[in-house]
Amino acid sequence: MNIIVIGCGRVGAELAYRLFKQGHRVTVLDYNEAAFHNLPHDFRGRTIVGEALNQNVLLRAGVEHADGLAAVTNSDTVNAVVAHAVRTAYGLQNIVVRNFDPLWRPLFEVYNLQVISSTSWGAQRMEEMLYHAELRTVFSAGNGEVEIYEVNIPASLHGQPASSLQASTGECRLVGLTRAGKAMLPDADTILETGDVLLVSATLQGIQPLREQLKPQEV
Repeated sequence: MNIIVIGCGRVGAELAYRLFKQGHRVTVLDYNEAAFHNLPHDFRGRTIVGEALNQNVLLRAGVEHADGLAAVTNSDTVNAVVAHAVRTAYGLQNIVVRNFDPLWRPLFEVYNLQVISSTSWGAQRMEEMLYHAELRTVFSAGNGEVEIYEVNIPASLHGQPASSLQASTGECRLVGLTRAGKAMLPDADTILETGDVLLVSATLQGIQPLREQLKPQEV
């Protein structure tokens, strides 16, 4: 794939190098030539100095023939405007943008862009890691709005139907269950056993009732 990475800070350099190591043809664009020092010495992609908002610079980067673009500068406005302009002018749909300041998230939503917010995502991961160990995240969609959690069923829930773990809000749904090494698709009537590993999909709000159920009982 031909991929353009706009912004060669720590995130951009890491992304560009990972893509290069996977065999993709990578072009990195940054207005500051010194930023390319962030790239590992064995990076063999193209580097272009220039403003991402300049059409001629984008054309030199090969935007007309690009298969994907990542806008990862530390400017939310630049990321959003460039991504929207490239999609509109060149029809490129495979675009991912970085959200630097969570307060600017609505800007990306207006443009309907795929956005990764490292600040929001990182804070939520840390929040969840501070909770008890009976429940952990194994997959995160978007920026953590919906996640899949792995639940180790304790003895206190042995013999209970799986429906007892679903929030009444409908924001917690059963995904899969592994018992004695064999996976199955559970339904609301599936009876849980101690040691089962249950996968549930939920929002942050929807998982809260389940967290409460899994708290060790006070004696």
